[in-house]
Amino acid sequence: MKPVKYLYVYILKCADGTYYTGITNNPERRLLQHNKGTNKNAYTYSRVPVEMKYSEQFTDFNLAIEWEKKIKKWSQAKKEALIKSDWQKIKKEAECKNETSHKNYKAVNE
Repeated sequence: MKPVKYLYVYILKCADGTYYTGITNNPERRLLQHNKGTNKNAYTYSRVPVEMKYSEQFTDFNLAIEWEKKIKKWSQAKKEALIKSDWQKIKKEAECKNETSHKNYKAVNE
């Protein structure tokens, strides 16, 4: 039987309060690498120490990559809601807030 391989999507909280989202096959090693700061071009290089706030395990690599890409586009508030497993806030943060929203359409056109 073939051993199961995993990918992990993770969120780090940086020393400056920002979040970094990444993907790895070894979250513990990756956290050490970020805190070591070996790549001067990396987002986290000047924002250490970093702390692992969220990690989710995947066996389907395509789903892991898709999830990482989605999270990277999220606002800081939405990432914080994910970290806290606050599904109501995630839903609220996902709502369209611009003037073309269907919620605004009725009010504008009455």
